[in-house]
Amino acid sequence: MRIFDGVDRWTVLLYLLIVAAGCLSIFSASYDPEAADPFSFDHFYMKQIVWVGFAFVVGLVVLLLDDRFYHMLAYPAYIGGLLLLLLALAVGKEVNGAKAWFEFGSFRVQPVEFAKIATALALARVMSEYSFSISRPGDLMKVGMVICIPLGIIILQNDTGSGIVLCSFLFVLYREGLNKWLCIPVLLIAALFIFSFLLTPLTLLVVLILVCTLSEVMMNGMWRSRVVFLAGIGLTAGVLFAVAALIAPGAIDFYHALLIATLLAVVFALVYALRANLRNIYIMLAIFVGSLVFLPTTGYIFESILKEHQQNRILSFLGLRSDPLGADYNVNQAKIAIGSGGLFGKGLLQGTQIKYGFVPERHTDFIFCTVGEEWGFVGTMTVLALFCLLILRLMRMGERQEEPFGRIYCYSVAAILLFHVLVNVGMTIGLMPVMGIPLPFMSYGGSSLIAFTILVFIAIRLDASTRQFSWTNHY
Repeated sequence: MRIFDGVDRWTVLLYLLIVAAGCLSIFSASYDPEAADPFSFDHFYMKQIVWVGFAFVVGLVVLLLDDRFYHMLAYPAYIGGLLLLLLALAVGKEVNGAKAWFEFGSFRVQPVEFAKIATALALARVMSEYSFSISRPGDLMKVGMVICIPLGIIILQNDTGSGIVLCSFLFVLYREGLNKWLCIPVLLIAALFIFSFLLTPLTLLVVLILVCTLSEVMMNGMWRSRVVFLAGIGLTAGVLFAVAALIAPGAIDFYHALLIATLLAVVFALVYALRANLRNIYIMLAIFVGSLVFLPTTGYIFESILKEHQQNRILSFLGLRSDPLGADYNVNQAKIAIGSGGLFGKGLLQGTQIKYGFVPERHTDFIFCTVGEEWGFVGTMTVLALFCLLILRLMRMGERQEEPFGRIYCYSVAAILLFHVLVNVGMTIGLMPVMGIPLPFMSYGGSSLIAFTILVFIAIRLDASTRQFSWTNHY
């Protein structure tokens, strides 16, 4: 049987169409009509064409390799990916505040793009082990370590945007059976950082208590006892506050009284969980305590770890600061460019916001502006439709996998692509803070293009093997 039998040609076609749209957008965003040699490799669009050719070769090699190779490669690739991340942290070149690049002459390589592939493979390998169970706390901890170790290194590189992409694996965990009510407090932890700038500590604590308790109720039931539990926390906090006010007025506020009552309730809940052997309560208590520990660190993270431009982006996104010529400039110009495109756009090379350089990074992170201004609403919807179809094809490929390794990997790829598209387009139109996340296959850059090509073509290869096996058994 030929090696290309079973290859999902629709997925390959979608990939080629998106890559072609990317090349056309980069050409339009970086074309200089006054350049002496339009075919010089000093132009971004000519460099991207070279990267596209190389990516095609890499994709072909990925298809030629045996599918079992990727199962064996998972752990070595993961370890190699971690070492590359650490090496970049130690001796890498700093670009835009992130020490996450290797530089070889005029070429730069960002190892985090390839670490995503390694993490997806390792996650699929861990979760496809025969004895693995998503409901077992020990196995869930293994999965958490696989995701959090590279995430921690990437954050230390000050490349928070790329690190957040790894949070997309939560979708994979949900697909594999993670309780949906457990996902809510996990997402809450990520939201706490933003909410900490908008809400008081007392409000945050109350929200945290209510969300975690509600999630636990949805998993285990027993509404009445949980209402009594919440009432007990409130009553205890009220008594502590009243007693403190009588003995030493002003010595303790209601927030600290509620915090003490909550910690007492945590001890009570832990004893109850041990006696009743309720694993879901263990996990929920761990999430709750972790959130309590995390909350006081948000100020330190914001002030000491995040760079000034990252702070400004967050504050501008939350509406706490207005800086039209600074942090808000990119987003404002992006929205002007996209809005000016109208229904059908201004036409290729006719985008004034793009042509005259009003939109920074118009060939990389803000490539979607070029699509919006020159191709209009119809063009943007077409590009987004292509991405949606590609993601749906990957999910379908995952569903027809007969082995859990292939299913988990395909869903991991779909989750990564979905996250990239949502965040990149969202930050371009002002619905999300600017994070420096590229639009897959379209933003300029060899590391991103090759890494996404490998990511998708491994899924295609695993799917092709499954289809070949099904055809062999059928005939």
